[in-house]
Parts: sequence; structure tokens; C-alpha cells
Amino acid sequence: MADSQTIGEEERRARQHRLFWGLAALVVAADIATKAVAVSALSRGIPRDIVGTVVKLVLVYNPGAAFGLWFGPNSRWIFLVLTACALAVLTKLYRATPAGDVLRTVAIGLVCGGAIGNLFDRLRSPNGVVDFIDIGVGYHRWPTFNIADMAVTTGAILLAWVLWVEDRAPSRRAAPLPEM
Repeated sequence: MADSQTIGEEERRARQHRLFWGLAALVVAADIATKAVAVSALSRGIPRDIVGTVVKLVLVYNPGAAFGLWFGPNSRWIFLVLTACALAVLTKLYRATPAGDVLRTVAIGLVCGGAIGNLFDRLRSPNGVVDFIDIGVGYHRWPTFNIADMAVTTGAILLAWVLWVEDRAPSRRAAPLPEM
């Protein structure tokens, strides 16, 4: 019996690894490919309307992080270190993920893939991360972003939700039953 449980656990763990690495690799590949197309097809700072004026493509280089966070001329190196630290924390979190926990695996895979995509840009160019997706109405625009940013944001929201649900689950089981 224990051998079949071990085999089942090993198979779940193998599926989990394939899901994690496949998703992270897909995000990195899509990010690198779309950034390459943006760099070759767009002129820096000149928007192209895609869906009216709501969705535009515009090539910009972000030397900082999300929402214009910037620490001066050393931002590139600070964000390289912060990204490496974040990937180390995510690695620990992934290793602690129970076999078969698909949502947590997907969340961590998305965040890691996006972090690696933007890390690649920081290593490749002193200009910063390539951003090219611009969404908004009129003068009310969201900060320009890329595929890696979408993956990090989606993965982070999903991971927060998964961890919140996990955190609440033991408290519900530990709650005393009402007397009748």
C-alpha cells in the first residue's frame, strides 16, 4: 500500500513540476518574443491605436519597476537584487507547495516566469525593461506594461488568494462546533 501511495505522490509531484516549469517557460518565451516584436515594430514613444484609443501599443523603456518606482541611477542593480531575492522566496514557497496544489503551482509559475522575463531585460539592457501595452481612456491611462508584468500581477493576486484560503482553512476546522 505504501508503495502505491509513494508512486501516486511521485506522479503528482512530477505533474506539478511539468506544470510549473512549462508555465514559467511559456511566460518567459511569450514575454521575450513580444518585447522583440515591440522593439522592432514600434517607434519609441509613438503610440499605435489597436482598439480605438483604449488599447494602444507604445514602446517605452522602464528603468525602474512597476508604477514608475525608481531609485535613481542604481535602480537597475537594486531591482536585479530584489528580483533575485523574490525568486529565492518563491523557490522556497514552491518547494513547500503540496503535491497536486494546482492553483498555488500556477500562481508561483506565473510570478516566477514574469520575474524572469523582466530580469532578462534588466540584464540585457541598461535602458530598462521594455514596456509596450498602454490601456486607458483619454488622459486616464494605466502605466504602460508588458506580458511579464501581466503574469506577475495575475500570479501575485492568485497567490495571495490561495495563501489567504490556506490560512483560513485551519481556523475553520479548529472552531468548536455549536452545541445543540
